[in-house]
Amino acid sequence: MALIVHKYGGTSMGSTERIRNVARRVAKWHDAGNQIVVVPSAMSGETNRLIGLAREIMPQPDPRELDMLASTGEQVSVALLSMALQSLGKQAVSYAGWQVPIKTDSAFTKARIQSIDDARIRKDLDAGKVVIVTGFQGVDEGGNITTLGRGGSDTSAVAVAAALKAQECLIYTDVDGVYTTDPRVVSEARRLNTVTFEEMLEMASLGSKVLQIRSVEFAGNYRMPTRVLSSLTDPMIPLEEEAKSGTLISFEEDTKMEQATITGIAFSRDEAKITVQGVPDKPGIAYQILGPVADANIEVDMIIQNQSVDGKTDFSFTVPRGEYAKTIDVLEKSVKGHISPTSITGDTKVSKVSVVGVGMRSHVGIASQMFRTLAEEGINIQLISTSEIKISVLIDEKYMELAVRALHKAFDLEKAA
Repeated sequence: MALIVHKYGGTSMGSTERIRNVARRVAKWHDAGNQIVVVPSAMSGETNRLIGLAREIMPQPDPRELDMLASTGEQVSVALLSMALQSLGKQAVSYAGWQVPIKTDSAFTKARIQSIDDARIRKDLDAGKVVIVTGFQGVDEGGNITTLGRGGSDTSAVAVAAALKAQECLIYTDVDGVYTTDPRVVSEARRLNTVTFEEMLEMASLGSKVLQIRSVEFAGNYRMPTRVLSSLTDPMIPLEEEAKSGTLISFEEDTKMEQATITGIAFSRDEAKITVQGVPDKPGIAYQILGPVADANIEVDMIIQNQSVDGKTDFSFTVPRGEYAKTIDVLEKSVKGHISPTSITGDTKVSKVSVVGVGMRSHVGIASQMFRTLAEEGINIQLISTSEIKISVLIDEKYMELAVRALHKAFDLEKAA
């Protein structure tokens, strides 16, 4: 008997008929002798509706009350799914995060899970029940309901799977796995049978929207095999076929070491570049510029400092496009007076494109092939950042899709390894 955690996204829970389909799928897995825990999201659009109501009442809603409100979406989902399973003759029971309990810190709207008490869930599983737990939420030590931020149900599911030491966590979504890149940009994009946690973490952080980055971190930290697969298939598809479908996120040592050099191409459209020109080239200058930016809770990504000329240097970095105006404001008010730059300039029409693959560790020439491919397409590189398994470049946003297609072809990603 295997203990399996299923997670279903908002699209899968989008109507009563879709909830019935989820129930049929869950019942099939349970009929095969598995212990099943289900973590569903709110019905599609419901969280946005609730937040919209809050903002009609109060433009900047109190975070505690916002969590109290937003958490109700998942409560609806778990109750309806439990009823759907009961109507199929299954014993099912639903719990809110605070009933388990899933303990979190007190950072309302973006809480982090600290611990999960699995006793109640195990007791029900041992009694033969299907257990359904709200995703996206928990409770702090003061008894306040908290939520984990957008995509938090993925994190909840992986965390529950880790706490229960499940055999596998299945993330059912409206795509059938992780692709070499976005199929909407490159029609030849190919679904990956396996991808390592490190690669998935890079792809999630670089713009791939398949999984929330914190859920991948959780899975990697607790070595929880996680599979991304489609909820849009026939719920009565043979279990053996379904269990091998999608993309398994696993460990490097579990996969063939002589795998493809590059696993995928990730991209992010929502980038902005800022350059602080003519600043003193002296120790601590990077901190003087980026310290106030970090204090404003703005995430900085790519950073480059030019070589000094006459004791002056230029300092460039990227931030999310939505934080551009706020960052410029911080620089003007909190930085400019201290370091006296000649100018502060910015560009919101840039995008980041990255090649990702653990194979980079044992293969040379990836960077030169990437740069040559972009040069042949006449695409200028503005910034470069690297890690052990990724190379990212910042380019003009109008060339982003061209760059993705050219790199996908250059690294033969349309061909199976």
